[in-house]
Amino acid sequence: MDRAALAEFLRRRRETLQPSDVGLPAGARRRSPGLRREEVAQLAAMSVDYYTRLEQQRGPQPSEQILASLARALRLTDDERDYLFRMAGHSAPDRLSGGGHVSPALQRVLDHLDDSPALILSNLGETLLQNNLSAALLGDRSGFTGVERSEYYRWFVHPETERVRYPEDDRDRQSRAQVAALRVAYGTMGADSRAGELVRALQKVSPEFTELWDRHEVAKRFEDHKTLIHPELGPIELDCQVLFTEDQSQCLLVLTAPPRSEGAEKLALLGVLGTQAFS
Repeated sequence: MDRAALAEFLRRRRETLQPSDVGLPAGARRRSPGLRREEVAQLAAMSVDYYTRLEQQRGPQPSEQILASLARALRLTDDERDYLFRMAGHSAPDRLSGGGHVSPALQRVLDHLDDSPALILSNLGETLLQNNLSAALLGDRSGFTGVERSEYYRWFVHPETERVRYPEDDRDRQSRAQVAALRVAYGTMGADSRAGELVRALQKVSPEFTELWDRHEVAKRFEDHKTLIHPELGPIELDCQVLFTEDQSQCLLVLTAPPRSEGAEKLALLGVLGTQAFS
């Protein structure tokens, strides 16, 4: 671990960012350039004291999870993320691993989407980031760990909770779409990758998945129009737009409704209510 290089890199990257770059209000006039330490700590979900010690070349070696959070908070590119990991004494993550580093370009778009549900997904169906409206519509997906992070896994292993957001007559199509998308990741990443591990885990516990996997359907399928069922608001008809990174490893999924439509009215109500349940 190169504490001096790590501290200097964090400080320099912090100073190059403005609050608007990371979706924060500008606030009062600043005496020094860039983000404040407390703002970086807030974005990375860590204590200000811990982050301060990193910039002051003190404290323990940060874990890979902490480094991933810092890379996301500081909007690091893949090259910058790799450098951060190496200066902290870790190997750089495999760029095709389907890991948790979020594309800065997609994250910048997400930062400015407040009136539409939006989320960033990995090629393994892991929700890397979601805005408040997405959490209100689809549920907060930030608490899952391990293989449970993949919606492909949860769809087949926990159908009683994962499929309730979709109309019953659309669930078979959705099952095929999940498997076909995982086939794409498997073909890109290989049998010995995290995609292969996910496939083997599903084959052990889900005969339905195994039957669909054996069909060898391959496609990144996102329907242009879909109906999602909110537990309080009922069915909501939405249009779906998807933006992929250049290497196709991540995508930004945005759900919208035509102006003055019933779907738009329900999204507006959802924005007011958030994740609270109706009384």
